[in-house]
Amino acid sequence: MESLIFADPLRAIACGAAALAALLLVWYLVRRPPLTGATKLVLFLAIGALPIATAGSGNVSGYEATKSRTFCGSCHVMTPYQLDSENPQSTSLAARHARNPVFGDNNCYECHRTYGMYGTVLTKIGGMRHVYEYTFHYRNMSLDEAREKIHIRHPFQNGSCMQCHSTENPTWNKVKEHASLVDDIRNGTTSCASEGCHGPAHPFSKVKP
Repeated sequence: MESLIFADPLRAIACGAAALAALLLVWYLVRRPPLTGATKLVLFLAIGALPIATAGSGNVSGYEATKSRTFCGSCHVMTPYQLDSENPQSTSLAARHARNPVFGDNNCYECHRTYGMYGTVLTKIGGMRHVYEYTFHYRNMSLDEAREKIHIRHPFQNGSCMQCHSTENPTWNKVKEHASLVDDIRNGTTSCASEGCHGPAHPFSKVKP
């Protein structure tokens, strides 16, 4: 437990600030000192500054934790997606991106986040929708049943791929399939994740017709 706390500086700050606030409050309640300037400063720290520091650093630490693949796989219906991403033998798009150090342990978030000025906020709002869906629709569902019912809310946008694969690189355009479809890829007419191109990121989850 101690190693988990100190592995993340923000988590350590949150725990330290909370502990110090509790100690100051206990000191005040036990000693009941006169309400001097020094006592007011102690109370300000105990019920104001330190709780705010705890909430702020704790929220940021928690937000960072929600980017991890482990967090994404914590719902049982997502476990197969996590295991495929972590499988060194898998050739799926998800697994290949997970092995790329640019994405690493955050590969789920990096590929599924919404890009743009408000991308982070919109992504986390969408994540809350996932919590709702899991709680009320998927929590008691078997993996086999979930595999047939889980679907992406909106078609995967090529813009997500183009954040890294800009379609401007000469090496990318040397691939004849890329060069012949470059306009369709840029305007989204042809999906990078379609059959015949790179295929779906999680092919194991697709129900065969």
